[in-house]
Amino acid sequence: MYANSRIPTSAQTGIHERLPALLARHTATAFRKPYTGYNLAAFEASLARRERLAPKAPLIVDACCGAGESSIALARAFPEHYIIGVDQSGPRLARGKQNELPPNLDLVRADLADYWRLLRDAGIRLDRHYLLYPNPWPKIGHLIRRWHGHPVFPTVLELGGVIECRSNWRVYVEEFCFAVRYVTQREARCKPYVPDVALTPFERKYLDSGHALFRAEVDLT
Repeated sequence: MYANSRIPTSAQTGIHERLPALLARHTATAFRKPYTGYNLAAFEASLARRERLAPKAPLIVDACCGAGESSIALARAFPEHYIIGVDQSGPRLARGKQNELPPNLDLVRADLADYWRLLRDAGIRLDRHYLLYPNPWPKIGHLIRRWHGHPVFPTVLELGGVIECRSNWRVYVEEFCFAVRYVTQREARCKPYVPDVALTPFERKYLDSGHALFRAEVDLT
């Protein structure tokens, strides 16, 4: 059945007790994992497309964009911006590319841990940045798999702009806010959120399943 999605369940009911120590380590030690060849090639090709099509347009990154429904919506909502939707799944992106894409949108297959660092290394700053319903990894032992627990998270914040995170698991967004405050000293708050129109397939399914949704937005300009 369609509207039968489950809310993430976890023994964890608040911010993970190990998150401060993890953030301290990640902010003190640079993440130097070698770039893979396919991520380098994907980044360079996407950068060349942007230079050809819209070199001066403000940039929006839609992280973990799946089949690109949210990226298409963002491209239409921000016609003066250039949107890059990034996902590591070739089949999902292939489905998205079957649609007629707006001219200010590029869908890129890449690992975000590399793509974000390559953006930073190229001196590129974002105008807006979306983390829409990432895998919450709700088990207590999975903290480092959540984006705010990953070594790349300080790099994500270095890219600047307005960053928005949404989830149907309140703890995920609260942890995201804690991590933003820890790294940048910028205020971020988790708030209940009901969109006028669902931006992603997950958001639509969660709404139709009766879930509460949570959102945080912070300006890192």
